[in-house]
Amino acid sequence: MSAELPSPGPRDDRLADVGRLLVRCPDRPGIVAVLSGLMADAGANIIDSQQHSSDPVGGTFTLRLEFFLADLAGRRQQLEAALGLLAQTWQFTWRLTEAAHRPRLAVFVSRTDHVLQELLYRVRAGDLRAEIAAVVSNHPDLEPVARAAGVPFHHVPVTPETKAEAEARALELIGDVDLVVLARYMQIVSADFCSRFPERLINIHHSFLPAFVGANPYRAAHDRGVKLIGATAHYVTPELDAGPIIEQEVARVDHRATVEDMRRIGRYVERQVLAQAVTWHVEDRVIVDGEKTIVFA
Repeated sequence: MSAELPSPGPRDDRLADVGRLLVRCPDRPGIVAVLSGLMADAGANIIDSQQHSSDPVGGTFTLRLEFFLADLAGRRQQLEAALGLLAQTWQFTWRLTEAAHRPRLAVFVSRTDHVLQELLYRVRAGDLRAEIAAVVSNHPDLEPVARAAGVPFHHVPVTPETKAEAEARALELIGDVDLVVLARYMQIVSADFCSRFPERLINIHHSFLPAFVGANPYRAAHDRGVKLIGATAHYVTPELDAGPIIEQEVARVDHRATVEDMRRIGRYVERQVLAQAVTWHVEDRVIVDGEKTIVFA
């Protein structure tokens, strides 16, 4: 895992000199002591620590540390060099970030606005510490929503014949962003697009897949008497809807629920699930471990 400096972005002085370290490695005795010792030698004060072992014998160890280090920006290169040397000995991958950095997001949408509205609200309220740098859509419908929030909107039509050109144009428009969020973007992105954002591309979909597919899954679910409505947020991989899951939630319904009731409940669950998944990602709380994630909530 690279330890490159994040792209420049707005900072929060309240979090100045607070860093985050994420580590993944084969589990063996001593790794916590070694990392704690490295932080102590650097003069860092650990303010939060979470760890997980998939199996104490031959499993994978994951760790998330938050720490305070005076003049973190100025001393970051020295800390990275020490981590790099230690990683060679202990065979771990790692990521070091500064909590004051606000990741830049590009949000892709189609015609429905509920998930986009939730993200915009949380950013405005300060609940999601990120900057929405652009909204991209294959339809023009949500331009007023983005413009009202002061976010650049880009309409990039997509047809089967122009899909590759549309993706290239979208990539050109969003530039260097930290995360791409598919907020009910009703297009399947290509493997090439996925490869440009490894573990930095998040999607949301309803829980009816694969049982109820097509244009009207809520009608199909209603007709079958479904009792649970849910949503899944996951990292996107070339295999459709099969990437590592970050967050899921469900809501119960009964025989009294109409199709529109189910759609309304589904919108609510999707809003909460995607916003939570994005929040955990930008707070460096997610470590991908093979086909699943470790989420230090």
